[in-house]
Amino acid sequence: MDKGVLATALGSPAPFGQSQFAFMRGNAFEAKVKADGGAELLRLLYERLGGGAPEPAGDAATPDLSAAGPEGRAARTALALREATAAGGWALLDHPMLALEVAGSPAYLEPDAVVVHPDGRWTVVEIKSFPMIDASADASKVGAAARQAAVYVLALERVAAVTEGAEVGHQVLLVCPKDFSNLPTASVVDVRKQRAVTRRQLTRLTRIEDIAAELPEGTTFDPACAPDELDAAVAAVPPAYAPECLAACELAFHCRAKSRAEGAVEALGRSVRGELGGLTTVAGVLAAAAGKEGDPADPTVAALRRAAALRAEALESAAALRAGSIGDHAGSGAGGTGSAVGTAGADGAGRTGSAAGTAGASEGRS
Repeated sequence: MDKGVLATALGSPAPFGQSQFAFMRGNAFEAKVKADGGAELLRLLYERLGGGAPEPAGDAATPDLSAAGPEGRAARTALALREATAAGGWALLDHPMLALEVAGSPAYLEPDAVVVHPDGRWTVVEIKSFPMIDASADASKVGAAARQAAVYVLALERVAAVTEGAEVGHQVLLVCPKDFSNLPTASVVDVRKQRAVTRRQLTRLTRIEDIAAELPEGTTFDPACAPDELDAAVAAVPPAYAPECLAACELAFHCRAKSRAEGAVEALGRSVRGELGGLTTVAGVLAAAAGKEGDPADPTVAALRRAAALRAEALESAAALRAGSIGDHAGSGAGGTGSAVGTAGADGAGRTGSAAGTAGASEGRS
């Protein structure tokens, strides 16, 4: 099922995606890193993860991984990994195909490269186009690359389990442009934590067969169906929307619209959802904060009411301060007006008296 096509048919197309310029830049950088049989890539890996093995001297194996279909490519990749491990030398697998079971269904993955060490260790290589400036890169992008590489590590472990002498390294090589140039540099990223989290999440996923068994008979996700029928079919699979979905799922905008329409607190984020306990709607949260609903003994309800009281107190204080400030400005304005009137009167009287005296002196001289 193509979720992008499905989202468009539902009227909520996902307006995200990498630009063509970014694709071209990334492909050009990857081609540069892998040029000459991957000499530069192997040099970077040897400098950081050589582990005392002999330096690759341009004789690293680069097996052909072409085959028909993803299943054929995955089988060819597994065979190439076993052959390279048995050979006991350096080998570079360019865009291998790996298989990983996700919710009972095979998912096919394609890392940028996998390097086989002479000692039988396998290292995942991720090539990204975001820069490393002063040997550090954007933390969020590095984190995303680590999570992606952890999935590849899990898939490789399945092949390594049936390959004698093989071991999958939990340190991956991240290759990026150096500073603001197009020269490659590399950093080692430990993905043990991401691997453990991903493994745990995969074991908790509901199998596709179980999901399909609970759907009403005749449910179809054909984009050619009427919008109402298609919407009902999608609604039959309960979503687990969170704002993080917007960066990864084509149906995220559809699920967000539904979540907002229902007033679900999940639209505010997983952390907020976790803090609110049994309160599942925004309306329920506001009612609990206002004292209209909820058990006062519930710590979440008590915290909401305390927060609402503090907010009301802060608003009252701000209103009082504004009123006092307006009064002070008004008083200052009145005082200034009175001072101006007094000054005008004094000046006017003085000028009148002076003029009268001058007139009298003139009369005496006459």
